[in-house]
Amino acid sequence: MDGTLQERARATRRSLLEAAASLFAERGYAGTSVNDISGRSGRTSGSVYFHYASKEGVALAIVEDRFATWPELAERYTNDAVPPMDRLMGLSYDIAKALAEDPMTRAGARLWAERDIISVPLPNPFALWTTAATRLLAQARTTGHLAPHIRPAPTARALVRAFFGLCVLTEALEGTATIPARLADWWHLTLPSLQPAPGSGRATGRR
Repeated sequence: MDGTLQERARATRRSLLEAAASLFAERGYAGTSVNDISGRSGRTSGSVYFHYASKEGVALAIVEDRFATWPELAERYTNDAVPPMDRLMGLSYDIAKALAEDPMTRAGARLWAERDIISVPLPNPFALWTTAATRLLAQARTTGHLAPHIRPAPTARALVRAFFGLCVLTEALEGTATIPARLADWWHLTLPSLQPAPGSGRATGRR
């Protein structure tokens, strides 16, 4: 396949994914058909089957494209110029924004929630983020920004799950506009429990 054909194929796949993501986010997996995806994308149903083989293949590609790989993570958590706890909080706000506003991320979250009705296994969307949070907490402990009794791995696991539950319930009860404010409330409650006690001689983080 020459460069022009490769570029056309990439453009077709991207348009199909974007169309499918908007539909899955709006209607869910069961409420979206291959014909819906082709109609929204302006491509033929044959294009869907050629590039992804099935509706399940499209769903898997969406989860793998954004929700399971969290491309926003890399730059945030590897920037050593920013203190580790600040990086962790920054990550949470970036991901909350994506869950509220980015159709691909929103579709991935809804597909994960509906995974029991999808006949292909979907990758764990929380593994990479939990690994990143574990590393940041370990770095914070090394720099004296984490209480000595806090264990990074189980704490990261609990934080990621609590964060995701906060976003899901806030959207269901109040809508996406209030997610940043509720996340700030959550950090004000959570952060002091992670930091060294005042007067311990250790550094304290922001907020």
